[in-house]
Amino acid sequence: MADGVQTLPVSPSLAHPWRGPRVARLVLDFARRKPLGAIGGVIVLALLVMAVFADRIAPHPYSVGVAGARMKPPSAQFWMGTDNLSRDIWSRVVYGARISVTVGFATVALATLMATAVGLSSAYLGGAYDIVVQRVVDAWISFPALVVILSLIAALGPGIVNLILALSILGAAGASRVIRGATLSVMASPYVEAARALGAGHFRIVALYVLPNVMATILILATIGLGQVILAEAALSFLGFGIPPPYPSWGAMLSGSGRSFMYYAPWMALFPGAAISLAVFGFQMLGDALRDVLDPRLRGATGSISH
Repeated sequence: MADGVQTLPVSPSLAHPWRGPRVARLVLDFARRKPLGAIGGVIVLALLVMAVFADRIAPHPYSVGVAGARMKPPSAQFWMGTDNLSRDIWSRVVYGARISVTVGFATVALATLMATAVGLSSAYLGGAYDIVVQRVVDAWISFPALVVILSLIAALGPGIVNLILALSILGAAGASRVIRGATLSVMASPYVEAARALGAGHFRIVALYVLPNVMATILILATIGLGQVILAEAALSFLGFGIPPPYPSWGAMLSGSGRSFMYYAPWMALFPGAAISLAVFGFQMLGDALRDVLDPRLRGATGSISH
């Protein structure tokens, strides 16, 4: 070697040290910074697993009773007991998770699309269009939510599809106001002004500069809205305007036999109520943590997918 200096080959492991999976590090960092958000994420994950694999997790069909097992208390055989029709409550809670997840995600997806279209177009176009749209939104959210949803269900008719549509229409208005505010903030940014100065078209500005920068707001609203929609569906089913029997909605389980036999078999109401509380808590904590991490400016914002 030149000048008598000996060089050693660099080990690939030293040149490119192993840093660990990026996703795992992000998850661990999130759990350390936001422990309640991590707990909420675990609850949400468990809820999703129950919904997807309900047929494998539930030991009994949700609508078929077990012979000789009427109103049995919780035990090793029946983890959450049985109801007045000898149906396994654990199985019904598991299948109820599928209903809650289906209604929740479908409603939030549809409401988010409507809210994004209304809020983004209102902020971007401005002028008379913005004034008219915002006055309509103000009028819409001024009505009590229960009156609006019952009126929509009465007009659309019963059924899970109409319930999803009614909840979506109800929730889109409040979320559109938050999305409009985020869009106005983005449009005042220098890079949007620069894109306009360079002659970029409206579609290009919205697709490349505006929409990507409001996606964090949209994601946060959707996550928080999931818990609110699940609670709204349970409340409507409790009142008899939600998921029709024999489907095991958690709210219907509280309203029917759960309320009638509460003193004799309290587990019939306790476990469906706990499932509702855990689901709402999980989505709410996860959404709050995502808000703080992705967009701290939204802390204290009042809009959501459901109001």
